[in-house]
Amino acid sequence: MYESGLMIGHFEPLHLGHMRSILDAAGQAKTLHIVIMAHPSPHPDFKITLQDKARWLQMACADLPFVHIHTTDEIELPVHESFADVTIDITVSNAKLKRLAEALNLPAKTVLFVAQNHPLAQSAFCKQLTMQIVTTTLQPEFDSYAIARNPVAHWSALHPQARSDYTKTVAIVGGESSGKTTLVHKLANYYGASFALEMGRVYVVTDLGGTEIGLQYSDYGPIALHHAQAIRDAKSAATAPVTIIDTDFVTTQAFCEEYEGRSHPFMAACIDEFRLDHTIMLDNNTPWVDDGMRSLGTPEARSRFEQRLLDIFARHYIEPHMIDQPDYDARYQQALLFIDQYVYGQQR
Repeated sequence: MYESGLMIGHFEPLHLGHMRSILDAAGQAKTLHIVIMAHPSPHPDFKITLQDKARWLQMACADLPFVHIHTTDEIELPVHESFADVTIDITVSNAKLKRLAEALNLPAKTVLFVAQNHPLAQSAFCKQLTMQIVTTTLQPEFDSYAIARNPVAHWSALHPQARSDYTKTVAIVGGESSGKTTLVHKLANYYGASFALEMGRVYVVTDLGGTEIGLQYSDYGPIALHHAQAIRDAKSAATAPVTIIDTDFVTTQAFCEEYEGRSHPFMAACIDEFRLDHTIMLDNNTPWVDDGMRSLGTPEARSRFEQRLLDIFARHYIEPHMIDQPDYDARYQQALLFIDQYVYGQQR
């Protein structure tokens, strides 16, 4: 058992292979220090920060008090498709390890954990490195390069703590009786995806007794807060690369303007701050059904509300993907085409 160990990596994204190597190293050292580096070539579709990666590992290792997480953007590791592509400069490597050891105040006999096939594990390099090398078991079923290049295709390999940052939110919006909620459940079932319910409708039941008769301007803030938390919860429990959202903050703002005659500044802030990845807007050209909570059933009211939605989207520089087929199944098929293309990168 070693007194102190060190692991260094990009961990972008954190996957199960990383964690198995970490557990292997943790079983060989009384204290394990993990240093997370910034990725020099991050994936263009995902905005991942050092703090995101630190949170993943902190949460994954929360019950392992002998594991300590660190970040640095001062030292870079090369990106390579395989270890065969790596060129080792012992002088540079020793300098990097010395700076890390000093910055982290590591004990003198700290060992460096690397995979068995890492070039530093070769005997020629081991003898020249100032820090002793200890190897971890290979995880051949997890190709870090392939996972980093296409996280969506390797969803099952991602660590659960990282998945919330790799799932894309798709909001389904539209006027009353446009089929939003039914479409949300159909899409969630098709993709095996997590979803967030329409919080305005939930709020009417939980706080207003089941009807909108008591709804007032001061209710829109709490509705927005509930919706933000519902989206966060759905992403945190993401079961697929897509997370489906029933309505959005734009829709809630539209109802506020419709019923209260004015915009809500907190709602406007939520639209900009809690930005969703994609928005599918359903045209108001399906039959209107009175379910006891709807009041915008006339053609004039439905047209006015749809235009209000479009105006608010434009105000916040959001371009929704419009689906205008009046047939419900056709809408479902068009939504599948959109998600397959823009989330999964697939063409039907």
